[in-house]
Amino acid sequence: MLFLFFEAGKLKRLPRTGWLLKGIPNLESIADHSFRVSLITMFLADELKAKGLEIDVERALKIALLHDLAEARLTDIPPTAQYYIDKSKAEKKAAMEMLLSTPRPREYEEGLSLEGRLVKFADKLEMLIQAYEYEKTGFKDLNEFWKVIEKLKESEFYE
Repeated sequence: MLFLFFEAGKLKRLPRTGWLLKGIPNLESIADHSFRVSLITMFLADELKAKGLEIDVERALKIALLHDLAEARLTDIPPTAQYYIDKSKAEKKAAMEMLLSTPRPREYEEGLSLEGRLVKFADKLEMLIQAYEYEKTGFKDLNEFWKVIEKLKESEFYE
């Protein structure tokens, strides 16, 4: 486990590539992003559970905490590079090697569970919050990030 913890520590030093390519200095790390995704997941899962939806909050949190772990090996692959490689396949392979065997990467990537779909929603929501924060500090030309709103509106969690 200690080796995994050291490897996960790389996420604190790896920047979110989409923001880096936009020229944003002092940008968030992958670990920063994952923390807020987990926080959003926790609050949304609790709210959904309070409304009577059968959701396993602990499972959702585990998926949220692990959803970007493979990026410790692959880094944050930007959409421009994803055109040339199968990011999902690469992340699944890296995650499986790092975690030995767990269904969580598939639950997130393929939306196989309610909890996995919730984390995917939280992941997109976190990115929008970050885009808003960067725009408030004066950064422009972030329109490509706002396109994800349409995907959020299609989600079962959008209200």
